[in-house]
Amino acid sequence: MEFTGVYMLKRSYYIINLITMYRIAAAPVLVVLIITYQVVLFKWLLAVSFLTDAVDGYLARKYKVTSRFGSRLDSIGDDLTIAAAIIGLFVIKPGFISSQIILVSVLLILFVLQNIFAYARYRRQTSFHTYVAKAAAVLQGFFMLSIFFLPHPFMILFYAAAGVTIIDLVEEIILISLLPKWQADVKGVYWVLRKKKRKH
Repeated sequence: MEFTGVYMLKRSYYIINLITMYRIAAAPVLVVLIITYQVVLFKWLLAVSFLTDAVDGYLARKYKVTSRFGSRLDSIGDDLTIAAAIIGLFVIKPGFISSQIILVSVLLILFVLQNIFAYARYRRQTSFHTYVAKAAAVLQGFFMLSIFFLPHPFMILFYAAAGVTIIDLVEEIILISLLPKWQADVKGVYWVLRKKKRKH
């Protein structure tokens, strides 16, 4: 029985990581599809990528097979999927980008700064997966799918996604300054500060 349990855990671990790796592999395909203006294939494959993002995280928590490697893979997959979606926006919806250029620029600047700080401190990308980051990912996914599947952008959803994403990026920059060593699956600044207070 013990052997069977270990086997099932290992099997779940590999399956979940394969789902995440699919998202990483799909990103360059998405870019090629949108550059060649195959919009229908692009938006459906993008939908599958966002769906696998929800599935692999849920399965990892359900079967208790979270790991540092899995967290890093998930972060890479998330960023590549969003990057492909943003490229899609520039190609298909240039008017929307130009109309929201200030907010889009703020998001891009914060994203670049967050990654610069992360690589300067940890020599790698962060994988905090905070509560705010999870909320931002859900809102980003729904907005990206809505703008490609609906005739007009759902602006309330866009502003909600942008606002929560800004909070997420600012929080991650603060977390980088608070945590001297790389950590995965950090709930947020409040929990880090509370833990530090308990230690003192």
